[in-house]
Amino acid sequence: MLVSIIMPVYNSFRYLAESIQSVLGQSYKNWQLIIVDDCSTDGSCELALEYAKNDSRIKVYKLDKNSGPAVARNFAIEKANGRFISFLDSDDLWKPEFLITSLDLMLEKNIEFCFASYHRCDENLNPLLSDFIVPEKVSYKDILKTNPISCLTAVYDTSRIGKLLMPNIIKRQDYGLWLKILKQTVFAYGIKKPLAIYRIRKQSVSRNKVKASIYQWRTYRDVEHISLVKSIYYFIHYAYYGFIKYRK
Repeated sequence: MLVSIIMPVYNSFRYLAESIQSVLGQSYKNWQLIIVDDCSTDGSCELALEYAKNDSRIKVYKLDKNSGPAVARNFAIEKANGRFISFLDSDDLWKPEFLITSLDLMLEKNIEFCFASYHRCDENLNPLLSDFIVPEKVSYKDILKTNPISCLTAVYDTSRIGKLLMPNIIKRQDYGLWLKILKQTVFAYGIKKPLAIYRIRKQSVSRNKVKASIYQWRTYRDVEHISLVKSIYYFIHYAYYGFIKYRK
């Protein structure tokens, strides 16, 4: 069963090789890595093409103009041939057992959507925060309160729910996709064992609380079209759990 790995790239030369190597190091070998370069200017695309020359499972595309991660990811999803869709950003890493562990769970439990725990490190892969351990399962309403599903560990089964795209919004595109998926299936199931490494960079939006809060609110109101009262209810939970998530 083929897994399509979606990787958008924009000026990630410093980290890209490590991310690609973590895919090459997977114990599960039936995958394709679809890299979409969003008009990088630092040599990222050229580096990706070098890897593609040496491994036919790696496909590299370059967008005509800088369009943002939602467009890049959706372009890759449309090119994907795999039954399973997974995501890895160009500065994050997977442990070697990530794919096989995720697929084993999905096939054994007959589930459509899963995600895993992960380590949280700084730009140099030094531990920065405690491991983020995910719950056993979450529903649509659960992730309106707090979203434990990280883009670097999410996997969904296109044979069960179709090939779904991310909403074309400035930020929170992955979150928008998780909400879309959970409208079609009851739960997403979590893997307690950390299977990936999330690199927290200084300019990360998720670390800018004000910007993150604005995008969260816009997701409630503009993407999900949730009423004002319910949006306030969910936002209070989001703010509380956000504080818990990023404390050391």
